[in-house]
Amino acid sequence: MHDAFPSCFGEYGVQVLDTSAGSNKVTQNLVTCLYQTKLAGKCRPLSITWFKNLIGQGLSVNVDVDQHMCKVDMKPWMFWKKQGLKSFEVDDIKVEVYWDLSSANYICGPVPSDSFFVAVVSAGEVVLLLGDMYNEAYKKTKAKPASIEAIRVSRSEHVFGKRYHCTKAQFEEGGKAHDIVIECQIRPSSEPRMYVRVDQQIVVQVKRLMWKFRGNQTIVVDGAPVEVFWDVHSWLFNPRAGHAVFMFQTCLSSDKPWLKEVDACPSVLQWPGTYSFKDKHSSGSIGFSLVLFAWKCD
Repeated sequence: MHDAFPSCFGEYGVQVLDTSAGSNKVTQNLVTCLYQTKLAGKCRPLSITWFKNLIGQGLSVNVDVDQHMCKVDMKPWMFWKKQGLKSFEVDDIKVEVYWDLSSANYICGPVPSDSFFVAVVSAGEVVLLLGDMYNEAYKKTKAKPASIEAIRVSRSEHVFGKRYHCTKAQFEEGGKAHDIVIECQIRPSSEPRMYVRVDQQIVVQVKRLMWKFRGNQTIVVDGAPVEVFWDVHSWLFNPRAGHAVFMFQTCLSSDKPWLKEVDACPSVLQWPGTYSFKDKHSSGSIGFSLVLFAWKCD
């Protein structure tokens, strides 16, 4: 199986997760959010990966990509691990990760909805702050807000279903959360079809799916264009081999520069923004990518 998150756990990584032997990442609900940050004097990618499985749930924090990682195991019976502090170094500069998930609420999936915070601190600044417990976070860290705010770059998520695959997403930081539903009708007696709905409205409809198993279409969300890409080859021709992939891409640039890169890739798994991080501060055209790895359940 293609490794969906090859760069989640590497050098400069700190984890709060279950590492029991019986864990299977394919059956886990995984959400990875990638941010562009200013850390240790450089523009760096920082990712937060949330997970949930039958054993428990937790998160990992990763800065840059390499071999070394440090861990903090969170078992269901170890309640004190739901809050704490872990430190590591990036280019000889100390980085601290504070978390408090002791009162966190979860509506669905592994990402808390409220009553929590995760703070990444370096050089006396909160490089990244997640959650709604702002006062508690700044009091605990004794740090000031970052001079350069982190920019959300992408969100990658594993979703599971038979006919429907659902999630919620914000295409703008702090904007409205939209319901996204992907419906794929694969029946022996009829031609396969696929629908993509945003807030119950059909925005993409593909009738000849056997011939259009890879494609893209522009939709409008919150008054702005969003490019939708899909690759459902595995669903149609080799359902036991893997998953379908969908990407919703926004961009501040009107000329859609990423389309040339997508056209040159034979598979959505190689599309820009899926796994790679690019420094786009200089171009001023940072967009947001939502990538869904859609697994069909038996």
